[in-house]
Amino acid sequence: MPHSAAPQTAAPQTAAPQTATPQGVARTSGVRLVHDLVVHVPSFQDAYDSHVFRQGDVLPHVFFWDVVQGTVRSFLTRTGAGAEGAAADWRRTLDFLEERCGRGDAVVDEVIVTSFLGDLPSPHEPGHGIVLQLGPVMAARFGRMRPRG
Repeated sequence: MPHSAAPQTAAPQTAAPQTATPQGVARTSGVRLVHDLVVHVPSFQDAYDSHVFRQGDVLPHVFFWDVVQGTVRSFLTRTGAGAEGAAADWRRTLDFLEERCGRGDAVVDEVIVTSFLGDLPSPHEPGHGIVLQLGPVMAARFGRMRPRG
């Protein structure tokens, strides 16, 4: 019987595993988004390492919970003491996601809309002001998904 390889959990700088199935292509697209984000915003490296250790693989929708938390935390500390040491650079993260959201990749869009925009703070929660900082593509999608904020 052929030996099946375990899923790759290589560092973000390496290529995502390739596969020919439609689910594999979708998975690769979401995993590539995570890897590229970690390269673009290195402050997510520790969250990535912890995520892969806990999950045994990259699960984009699950990982993006940490992205939301780190981004909102960074946004909240942007003008206060410790802003340089914030968990993630909120502006770099928003700019990266805005650019990726505008490419037309349905899988990437689903991860960003469902697991980032959908988990941003509500109007009564600290950090909700970050929604006013979204670029035009993400702001439009956020507005359709959560018209009342």
